[in-house]
Amino acid sequence: MPLSNIFKNCGYYWGFAAFIAYYVNHPLYTNPANELQMKLGFLGFMLCEVGNLSIHVALRNLRPAGSTERKIPVATWNPFTSLFNFVSCPNYTYEIGAWASFTVMTQCGAAGLFAVAGFYQMAVWALGKHKNYKKEFASYPRNRKAIIPFVI
Repeated sequence: MPLSNIFKNCGYYWGFAAFIAYYVNHPLYTNPANELQMKLGFLGFMLCEVGNLSIHVALRNLRPAGSTERKIPVATWNPFTSLFNFVSCPNYTYEIGAWASFTVMTQCGAAGLFAVAGFYQMAVWALGKHKNYKKEFASYPRNRKAIIPFVI
């Protein structure tokens, strides 16, 4: 990763963290009136984070140590990896789900803006990876989408 990306990424994440924190910690912030909304948002966030971790572990285990061999990512015994049957980049799908759930949980517009900005960037990356997978592997599943099952 180029050094300039570190500054760009830190600025992006720290900037949005400060933006979201300002509104969530503001004295006039009001929690969602419906406690069920907060609980469902929290549950969705946690499930998506576990899914994201599961995908990263599956991707790590895809290539044997010391090898340069590339393989088509597929679902494993872990049910969270079944998203590989539908999309090329399920880690991004879970990431978007986590931040959408966080937005529901906090009912904060700044969090929603972060989720939308993140979705846009991850969709660009996912489309590029999806294109490369299809180009590199002749047997790549044709029914997979890049990031959103059945859509994109």
